Amino acid sequence: MLQGKQVRKVAVVGYNRIPFARQNTVYAEASNKDMMVAALTGLIERYNLQGLLLGEVAGGAVIKHSAEINLMRECVMSTSLDRATPACDIQQACDTGIESAIYIANKIALGQIEAGIAGGVDSASNVPLVLGENLRKILLHARHAKRLGEKLQHFAHIRFKDIYPVAPLNIEPRTGLSMGGHTEITAKYYSISREEQDQFALESHQKMTKAYTEGFFNDMTTAFAGLTHDNNMRADTSLEKLAKLKPAFDKAHGTLTAGNSSALTDGASCILLASEDWARLYGLPILAYITFAELAAIEYIDNKQNLLLSPIYASTRMLRRAGLRLQDFDFYEIHEAFAAQVLATLKIWESKELTRQFGFDEPLGAIDRSKLNVNGSSLAAGHPFAATGGRVIATMAKLLHERGTGRGFISVCAAGGQGITMIIEKPA
Repeated sequence: MLQGKQVRKVAVVGYNRIPFARQNTVYAEASNKDMMVAALTGLIERYNLQGLLLGEVAGGAVIKHSAEINLMRECVMSTSLDRATPACDIQQACDTGIESAIYIANKIALGQIEAGIAGGVDSASNVPLVLGENLRKILLHARHAKRLGEKLQHFAHIRFKDIYPVAPLNIEPRTGLSMGGHTEITAKYYSISREEQDQFALESHQKMTKAYTEGFFNDMTTAFAGLTHDNNMRADTSLEKLAKLKPAFDKAHGTLTAGNSSALTDGASCILLASEDWARLYGLPILAYITFAELAAIEYIDNKQNLLLSPIYASTRMLRRAGLRLQDFDFYEIHEAFAAQVLATLKIWESKELTRQFGFDEPLGAIDRSKLNVNGSSLAAGHPFAATGGRVIATMAKLLHERGTGRGFISVCAAGGQGITMIIEKPA
């Protein structure tokens, strides 16, 4: 499969997203296709890609309607890219955006394509509603009935409760717990206090507010449906306001609230990846390079506290392959599904005793928290599942490009006990 004598460097050369919106607000009536096309169109216009034939576009959505088959290809066909540009759907829960980037990056590294787009989109507002199982069976039997009388006999078994639609549940099928329910167990098991979580959430909003004020996101987003900023961000929040919020999952003894948990969100993002030669040919800046990535999964059925902690495995394995220490980075971007999950990850990295529970002899150690999520992250921006990866990669690439040199560490946890880490570098 390798079309050359050596693996090629993979550059991040562009990015775009639409502002993220809380569930059932500005994008309530927008489809996944509407949002993904908007993000792609903004990318195409920003980097003058109109009419170009790209190697491939990859991405997807975690929440999809049955009608959204071949979603990314349909999105490409609704843009000004050459219609011969192929596309595919990828879905890996919250890892979708980064896994899509790895997919495109590997094809570039192997010489199969010169450039491609990775992205992701999700609507927590426009969710598919399905029929109840009893109604489905009645309709199926009625469809196969030969005579009208037989059909009517089947229809006569329909009850009012059968007509009530069933919305998808945000739970882990093997445990019956929501992601927040699992993370409540995480917070208790690893002794993460409510005060720590609220403080971490406050800092996320403050840092993102500052980044918007300073114009960091000006060239990273395309307005959509009249929205120009992530509307989950709260510039006026405070510890006092966060402390007043009631527990969201464990009503009696919980510490997770709507304030220190990422909100259900709508949005889309994408990044443009390319070989060095292609970037130079089209006059695009090489913002940074994707150099390493690692995917991991974790047992979380017996150890319910560990659902979102598989990046512990991914980070350790990746750093060993890269020959780096956790401290060898200028910026860290850790997806903030919940403040408790980030804080538990940091605590495990620092603790020899906790690290041994994951089968490793030595902890990775503490990081400089002033380098962590310096422009805020998912607690402030929101978390449209498949779109978060593109947002995080774009943020890291821009931080390194503005700095002129450096190395960035990315970590994203996901449902199903999975997680992914990535290293992005900008050589001097």
